[in-house]
Amino acid sequence: MSAPDATDLGIRRGPAGAWATLVRGLQLSPELREGLGLTLALAVVATAGKVAVPVAVQQTIDGGVVGVDDPRLGVVTVAVALTALALVATSFAGYAMTYRLARASETALSAVRVRAFRRIHDLSILHQAAEHRGALVARVTSDIDQVSRFIQWGGVILIVRGGQALLALAAMALYSWQLTLVVLLIVGPMVPLIAWFQGVLSRAFDTVRERHAAMMTAVSESVVGAATVRAYGIEDRTEARIAERVEEEFRAQFRAGRLASTMFSSAEVVAGVATAAVVVVGVWLGLAGGLAPPGEPWVGRLTAFLFLVTLFVGPLRIATEVLEQAQTAISGWRRVLGVLDTEPEVADPVVGTAIPEGPVAVRFDGVRFRYPTGGDVLADVDLEIGAQRRVAVVGETGSGKTTFAKLLTRLMDPTEGTVRLSGVPLPEVAFADLRKRVVMVPQDGFLFDGSIAENVRYGRPGTSDERVRLAFLELGLADWLDALPEAEHTRVGERGESLSVGERQLVALARAYVADPDLLVLDEATSAVDPATEVRIQRALDSVTRGRTAIAIAHRLSTAEAADEVLVFDDGRIVERGAHADLVARGGVYAALHASWMAGTQAHT
Repeated sequence: MSAPDATDLGIRRGPAGAWATLVRGLQLSPELREGLGLTLALAVVATAGKVAVPVAVQQTIDGGVVGVDDPRLGVVTVAVALTALALVATSFAGYAMTYRLARASETALSAVRVRAFRRIHDLSILHQAAEHRGALVARVTSDIDQVSRFIQWGGVILIVRGGQALLALAAMALYSWQLTLVVLLIVGPMVPLIAWFQGVLSRAFDTVRERHAAMMTAVSESVVGAATVRAYGIEDRTEARIAERVEEEFRAQFRAGRLASTMFSSAEVVAGVATAAVVVVGVWLGLAGGLAPPGEPWVGRLTAFLFLVTLFVGPLRIATEVLEQAQTAISGWRRVLGVLDTEPEVADPVVGTAIPEGPVAVRFDGVRFRYPTGGDVLADVDLEIGAQRRVAVVGETGSGKTTFAKLLTRLMDPTEGTVRLSGVPLPEVAFADLRKRVVMVPQDGFLFDGSIAENVRYGRPGTSDERVRLAFLELGLADWLDALPEAEHTRVGERGESLSVGERQLVALARAYVADPDLLVLDEATSAVDPATEVRIQRALDSVTRGRTAIAIAHRLSTAEAADEVLVFDDGRIVERGAHADLVARGGVYAALHASWMAGTQAHT
């Protein structure tokens, strides 16, 4: 069966426009908007000082040097002093503005990072299966990092240089509207060109982010699966796959960089043409009396105007350079918003209903489940499991038994029908109550990097080391725990890889035992373990399941032999139900499965 496509599951991938992305980002980041008025005011002050230099140059040349017999040192001194004061104020305002932007951006994006992480965990198993894990990790890490770097650096440049261009344009108009018109006629066509180019560059950097996520996925898979790579001698094939992903990212990065450099070079040419035109037209206007009233010097005005042209055109050149960083940030922001705007397929109810206290009973009413791109995995499941019953679920691979467990724990919702716990429909149960009352021990017994005690405490935060040791004692696992180098303080390594598969299951069972749920679901807890470990697990299972409703997905039928009742799945339907001995005597599907398992067990004895 093919994996569901992300589009079928509601994950947003549409390339929203840059402006729409920025607006949506600000809506989700109120911290960025707080105090924005003061930050912009500081930006105005920070840019105003840059215009002070051309004005000082003009006053010095026209009022203190040109047209007088002796230089007027007083005029020059005053102009320089006022300019120095303006630059000091400008520097202070620039520092304050940068500090405020950095603080606001980090505060806002830290909150966004947390929300994105929570949303990823809110997505159903189907959603997560439709996405590359590396891509989901990138949403919370590198994508948000790109936005943060742009706000703190590229964003500062855009704000300051944008204000600088506006102030320079106003000063240019005061000095000479004719020369200002010349500059606008030359530079003006660049504005729509940049707007068009922004869209082209946006699509290019969207591709860069996609290629980067694919590369991260390939690298992470090769690291996690290093043992399998070595075992099958596929190092060359794995290296070739990673090299292909790296090459794809390189080509995407190279194309985006080439586009950005082309635009930057174009801006340099336009800036040079504008400056040359101002020199030619400015000298002609000065000689014709068009820059200053008759009898007054005009050289300082033209010199100041050339400084102002540099201030006006400079942001245009820098904008094309910052545009690359901006598009990277917008592309990353768009991908983060794609996660935040995705409605979870399995949603926590706004007002949840608590499961009644006491042992939990289970009921499936007309339950059917199918993946978006396939047929039914479960069909017409109607059953009731009484409280405190120990039930084994068996069947061939692909029969639907694991899907049954995921629906029971609401990792997924059924396509049709209703699952109820003690009479309450699962979609009405708040996640906080559901996860406290229902615990699932997955097949892989996943452990986090830390000690055994730390992993057990995930079942009930705040559990003391003494209670952890007591849990292993009550499960009959104290001898195994004490045989470890540091007992409960033994570190398990990343993903628990310092322990064997069976040992990870023992820790996972202790974690579930400490959580003390009313309904315990075990997904093939004894699969892929050696006989000695299986004995330990079975002994622990007897203690873990005692006094509570327990449903075990059984791969090895020794689990079914000890259960109160066995459910037999075949092709997504429950075809048999009853006690182990009765089903064996009946000679049906279960009897055949049991006979096959017994034959395999004897062959390995």
